[in-house]
Amino acid sequence: MIFLNGRFIPIEQAMVPVLDRGFIFGDGVYELVPVYSRVPFRFDEHLARLERSLAAVRIRNPHSREKWREIIAQLVALQPEEDQGVYFQVTRGVAKRDHAFPQGVEPTVFVMSNPLVNPPRELIERGAEAYSAVDDRWHRCDIKSISLIGNVLLRQVSADAGGAETILFRDGRLTEASASNVFIVRAGVVLGPPKSNLILPGITYDVVLELAEAAGLPVEIRDLSEAEVRAADEVWVTSSSKEVLAIVRLDGRPVGEGRPGPAFKRMYQLYQEFKQTVMRSGKERAAA
Repeated sequence: MIFLNGRFIPIEQAMVPVLDRGFIFGDGVYELVPVYSRVPFRFDEHLARLERSLAAVRIRNPHSREKWREIIAQLVALQPEEDQGVYFQVTRGVAKRDHAFPQGVEPTVFVMSNPLVNPPRELIERGAEAYSAVDDRWHRCDIKSISLIGNVLLRQVSADAGGAETILFRDGRLTEASASNVFIVRAGVVLGPPKSNLILPGITYDVVLELAEAAGLPVEIRDLSEAEVRAADEVWVTSSSKEVLAIVRLDGRPVGEGRPGPAFKRMYQLYQEFKQTVMRSGKERAAA
């Protein structure tokens, strides 16, 4: 079952007019919320990011936070899985094809949920391979836009080579990966690029920083050169689905010693403990 414009229906019955601006222009924004034990994780932060994206592209938010919670809670309850990834998007709506914003158009709302699939244990223990590319996307990567052709093309760079991610550099500086944020480790210090219009502000990015600081791991947020990334002891990618994943080869060359490093192992342990004690505790709190 999915949710489309006020109705819960089987996905096979879902239809959107061909003149929807999401279909014609990619004119919309989206969110993906991880759900653990049927409770959305950091839902307020995800809704705040949705609100920022909608405001940035001047699409009216069709629902209050309370209504979004109601819709997603109902959809989650209709699925068999305890852990889910809820995808929801809002487009500007249906109108004749014209670049200018149409007036008096209702936004299109689509929500679906799929099983939340994390990297297999073997990949966590072995580490993943990544490739690099020039970040040639637009300059508003902080907007979670459904216009993802830039990310799709960049992800395909690594997919074609059998890699798990494409790490991006713009003007010689690290931005992010095609579908993840990126951290590196040098001399025991966790380093990450600062949030800006060139990087999607990741919820998992925030979690990793919080866990590192709480555990006393040195953290530094600053611009990182491509040379620093290539000389790093460790490279990680983070996202809701990947959680924290070590990159052990970049462009065919080993990162550090070519295997997941001690800082990654510590962070992965912290993340799993956090998932069990905090993310999954939402169900107990909701029932209280």
